[in-house]
Order: sequence, then structure tokens, then C-alpha cells
Amino acid sequence: MTEDLPELRASDADRERVAEQLRDALAEGRLDMAEFEERLEAAYQARTYGELTPITRDLPVPGVAAPVVNMVKQPVLDGGWASRVVGGEGTSSWAVAIMGGFERKGRWTVPKRFNCFTFWGGGAVDLRDANFADHEVEINCVAIMGGVDVIVPPGVEVVVRGIGIMGAFDHREDDTPDEPSAPRVIVTGLAFWGGVGVRRKITEAERRRLKEQRRQEKLERRAERRRLG
Repeated sequence: MTEDLPELRASDADRERVAEQLRDALAEGRLDMAEFEERLEAAYQARTYGELTPITRDLPVPGVAAPVVNMVKQPVLDGGWASRVVGGEGTSSWAVAIMGGFERKGRWTVPKRFNCFTFWGGGAVDLRDANFADHEVEINCVAIMGGVDVIVPPGVEVVVRGIGIMGAFDHREDDTPDEPSAPRVIVTGLAFWGGVGVRRKITEAERRRLKEQRRQEKLERRAERRRLG
């Protein structure tokens, strides 16, 4: 998109790129819901580049880092729960997916309350590599004709208090023991014609470590059989 030819007709792809930038801004908290809806309507009604450009003029360009103010330094994870309960406000407090998707994963700090909303879309809140602002955090999920997947590492206590209306909150219990020093994750919210799932999964690093361990054990057993044979 260019400001040099404001009278040039915009395409559907141009309008959709602006809509996606607006969705990102909503998820990051740069726009509230009223501003988002107003700008989104203007984007889909825009006929030319000149009408599209002002809609995102005050938003960061996709792929270009925005200035960061008072960024909380993330400690390096050492595998112990004590080092992962870091306090503070959290690095991300909400996420929205409207006819799209969102994903919160990697090394981020979960706030005391994280809110997420999906409408005809899906989202994933992955806590496996995350830090925590408190020993008890709440993940509030509202899924309307959409879904949210909450992924927690082994050892974390999980409490599900959501309501399903023609939808479901799914928490499949397993035999993983809760570790006393690990955070407690409370999953709340509403699923209407949608679903919220909670799953325990190990990290990719741990999965690779276990795979390599099994490979080494297999090689050792094979070598032992050859020696005995």
C-alpha cells in the first residue's frame, strides 16, 4: 500500500491485510473493542488506498518492532518453579481471535488474570515455557463458535470452573502429580457452541531429550545383545 497514489482502487487483499493488522492491535491492547469495530467497518468499506491508509496510521507496521517502554526483563528459566514465579504485571494480558486465530507461547509472563476471546476462531495459550506473575493465575476463556486450547506443563495444578452452553470445557485428568512449588492455574469462562480444552504436555526440549534418551537406551540394549551373542 502506498500514499503516493491515494486514488488507486484497493483490492480485497488490501482490505484484509488492514483487517489483520487491526486484529493484532486489538490482541495487543493498542485498540479497545469499540475502536476495533469502528476501524474494521471502515476498512471493509474503503474503496481506495487513500481511505485505507488513515485507518492504521497510528499502529506499528507488521514485522517492525514497536518501541518498548518499561519492558520487564525475563529471567532465564533454570527448570525450577521458584525461578518461574517472577511477580510483576505480565507481558500479555489478553488475546482475541475473530474469524482468525491467536497463539501465546514461548517465554512470556502470565499475568494474574489472562483474558481471551474467540468468535469463529481459535486460540492457544501455551504455559509450558512461561513465567508466572503469581503462584495462582487465572485464564479466563470465552469461546463463541470457536475454541481455546490451554496447554500446561506436568506438575502444574489445574482447576477448571468454566461453563459450557451447547459447548464444553474439557479437562481430561491424568496421573501427573502436582508439584507443591508449582503454580496453580484456574481456567474459567464460557463456551457457547464452542469448546475450551486443557491439556498437559511436556516442552519440545523435554520431548527431544526423552527421544534421545530412548535412542541411547535402544543402542545400549542392542550392543548388550551383540556382546552376549
